[in-house]
Amino acid sequence: QVQLVESGGGLVQEGGSLQLSCEASGRSLSDYAMGWFRQAPGKEREFVAGINRYGDSTKYSDSVKGRFTISRDNAKNTAYLQMNSLKPEDTAVYFCAADMLLTTNPKRFGSWGQGTQVTVSS
Repeated sequence: QVQLVESGGGLVQEGGSLQLSCEASGRSLSDYAMGWFRQAPGKEREFVAGINRYGDSTKYSDSVKGRFTISRDNAKNTAYLQMNSLKPEDTAVYFCAADMLLTTNPKRFGSWGQGTQVTVSS
């Protein structure tokens, strides 16, 4: 099973940008579709963005479409989430996840990272 570690979270002002990284080990990232999810306090984990194994198909939630970009570098075994025009409502713990197929359903993902906190101040 693949192990995932997120990094790049932090505190940023409204309108700012952050790039999250998700580094894989144990297996090649090219074997997996990747997803980014987030969970705010008191809320359920929600889909943010996903990318297929080859990087030529992506999905985004309506709330981040046009502001966030998911990408991957299979040679570096790393997936990314570029977040621009951040809003206070983007504040959450962000998780990356891996599965065989690109899906928006968190229950389908078998491998998860530990999460990284993103806080957007107004």
